[in-house]
Amino acid sequence: MSLVPLLRDMAADPAVVDELVEAARSCSAEVARLPAAENRRHIAVLVAAGLAAFERLADPSGHDFAEATRLGADRAAQGVPLSALLSAVQAGRTRTFEIAVGRGRAAGIRDQVLLEAALEFDRYAGALERHVIAGYRAAELELARGGRDERTALLRRLLLGTSGDVDARELARFRLHPGGRYHCLLSDVSDPGRARALEQRWSSYGGVFGVVEGRLAGLAPRPPEGVDAPVLVMVAPAAPPAQAHAGYALCVPALAAATRFGRQGVHTVADLAGETALTLQPRLAALLGGALLGALRPADEFHRELASTALAYLDHGQRLDRTAVALHVHPNTVRYRLRRLQEITGLPPADAEQHLTVLETLRYWWALRTWLDTHPPA
Repeated sequence: MSLVPLLRDMAADPAVVDELVEAARSCSAEVARLPAAENRRHIAVLVAAGLAAFERLADPSGHDFAEATRLGADRAAQGVPLSALLSAVQAGRTRTFEIAVGRGRAAGIRDQVLLEAALEFDRYAGALERHVIAGYRAAELELARGGRDERTALLRRLLLGTSGDVDARELARFRLHPGGRYHCLLSDVSDPGRARALEQRWSSYGGVFGVVEGRLAGLAPRPPEGVDAPVLVMVAPAAPPAQAHAGYALCVPALAAATRFGRQGVHTVADLAGETALTLQPRLAALLGGALLGALRPADEFHRELASTALAYLDHGQRLDRTAVALHVHPNTVRYRLRRLQEITGLPPADAEQHLTVLETLRYWWALRTWLDTHPPA
């Protein structure tokens, strides 16, 4: 029995990519700080390239290692140390081999075939690592020639709070003043190519920009007026450079909350204060959802419809007419659904004479939002 069909199944299996991402992130703190989607992007392509290599069973020098080279270059631009990158690559390499051998034996593939495949895999993996290193080194030289590495290093020190007392002359080299006030900007852009394009646009505002923990960030005297969809940007209040790390610490969870709630464009940290606070309490959210909505069945589409209607009702100021317009149904339909939800869960029904208090609204909104997020449609 051939190993190729089994490898094709592995390459098409999202669970395999998930396992490789987890292996890479678990062995390298620097890689784990990158967005998980950034890890998935490269690993999925490398798995597909590995499959092509097995199908050809040729000299590894004849394979296309462009993605491996790009992986090395991207991680250099994102500030991931080469040692951490190689640890992640090797962890993914080991896990890939373990999964392939386990599935091969379960499928009845002879050990001799598995051994021959392991030797071919080892040759391919070695060549892949060499191209990762080459891409990383080339990107390092390019960053050094343009002075971007020094600028980004200063920005990382300021935003991550590892700067201590930054010399005024060092700040001045990059158009920053110790007494100036700058907004910390943090975007969801992780691809280095897109980051460079956006950085060029932001540079017209003045300030310093670069990739910090895998995402484009910066310090600017004023926030950008807008960005093209689907980019998301969080903006912290203006502060001196010495306090920039506090603004960054606010932007990180706010960006996660904004991503979870599907926001795009430019938002201040204050805009997302409520969503951020709720996102930082996942255990409490799960407890609340179970306590208030435990009678709802996730697989029941009607129950999902009731929860969605109640959430829309709270989002529209507990107004039946506005909720009906938003859902494109009659107000009586909204009233009926809310009454049925009250019968099933005990949640307060729609009452034109007495609306929920602010804290009651918060509890029910958070429970409904969590329940719907936790139980997506089948």
